[in-house]
Amino acid sequence: MEDTVALITGAARGIGREVARQLAADGATVYLSARDAAAAADAASALDGDVRALELALDVGDDARVQAAAEAFDREPGRLDVLINNAAAYVDWTETATGADLAEAERVLRTNLFGAWRTTRAFLPLLRRSAHPRVVVVSSGAGSHGDRQFGLTVRGGAAASYGISKAALNALVSTLAAELADTPILVNAVCPGLTATWPGAEATGARPIDEGAASVAWAARLPDNGPRGGFFRDGHPLPW
Repeated sequence: MEDTVALITGAARGIGREVARQLAADGATVYLSARDAAAAADAASALDGDVRALELALDVGDDARVQAAAEAFDREPGRLDVLINNAAAYVDWTETATGADLAEAERVLRTNLFGAWRTTRAFLPLLRRSAHPRVVVVSSGAGSHGDRQFGLTVRGGAAASYGISKAALNALVSTLAAELADTPILVNAVCPGLTATWPGAEATGARPIDEGAASVAWAARLPDNGPRGGFFRDGHPLPW
């Protein structure tokens, strides 16, 4: 990952921060971003390696903020090789489609689906200038028909907005990969699995953060002949 510049959204804590640590350990220059620029700066200062914070607050649900961040990134550092769309809305495991607050559902979709969509579009000109560009989208088995533990059809309709948003996110990845098939840009979705990003998560069977983050970092390290438009966990394809 030496001579590689990466940007991670939603990286002040949890999986995003740990992905930054792992990529920096491989020699990458990693920029953290978050809705709170100070939180991103604190996270970056606590990590070893060449980890920096995006000076602007980056709310992926806000068109103006995303565009401003892309313009600032174009000025400094002036290049981007890996974009990791990690920012996401928290899952409400009790929500059902028939009982959902649709205003809240729109907020989830604005972050999980449209956030990754607008961020990828905004940073695409920088990625097109890279020799080895990668777009990694952090998705979830909750948006899959094939995940036997948390998939769309095994939750009894729970976590409706989250699951629907992640299914749509997987569709976006397939669509982007098809459009960019004749370019060097590899676009893939990754599920980190149920990861211990909240207190007490281990008691539910969640795995350590470094394991979930490794699943994401794997896609950032793909070779030029790597897969396109896939959905993976721990480097293995997942049905969706």
